Amino acid sequence: MEIGELIAAGRTADVWALGDGRVLRRYRDGLSAGGEADTMMHLAEHGYPVPAVWAAERPGDLIMERLGGPTMLQSLVSGAISPAAAGELLAELLRRLHEIPPRAAARPGDRVLHLDLHPDNVLLTAHGPVVIDWSTAAEGEPGLDDAMSAVILAQALLGRPGGAEAAPAILVPLLRGLPPLADHHLAEACARRTADPTTTPEETALLDDAVALVRSCAAG
Repeated sequence: MEIGELIAAGRTADVWALGDGRVLRRYRDGLSAGGEADTMMHLAEHGYPVPAVWAAERPGDLIMERLGGPTMLQSLVSGAISPAAAGELLAELLRRLHEIPPRAAARPGDRVLHLDLHPDNVLLTAHGPVVIDWSTAAEGEPGLDDAMSAVILAQALLGRPGGAEAAPAILVPLLRGLPPLADHHLAEACARRTADPTTTPEETALLDDAVALVRSCAAG
């Protein structure tokens, strides 16, 4: 397998071109990508928009189809998609995900959870949106997934100049498209973000304000 140019570098993995319409996602810390691949194949079987995946030789590698198009975040910055449309689309993707039966539910009502579904993990391709980066995927209560997306988005917005004022434009449509968020799911979302080793101290310091912003937008 001949590895080409570096396409992207995330917090835990790098993405390399393979030159045949595929890319290689390689973890830097030795994590296995097997569970992620299994989850994506399961979702694809149920018609959920994820990249096609192929077997890789190394446990920390994931070979996927190379998709064209900007991320939702890039489209928001460029103005190609409005905040309201982005919020509605995120809610739709979460609802569709939570309609899919899990692979091995421990409890009735458990579903596949992304747990990191935000605008930078949605590619807007010519054939529609595709959700990427399933490294945090798990099975559990859908409300936790909804809370994670809302808190991550609010946290990111608060870290930008003018983000608090701009936040309702995307958070209100997102939250209107989802079931009401439970307090224990918001608390667990905060705990997960705090425990995430890739979360910076500056981001952690914004969590209380992020939850307050989510509550305010939900009420609005």
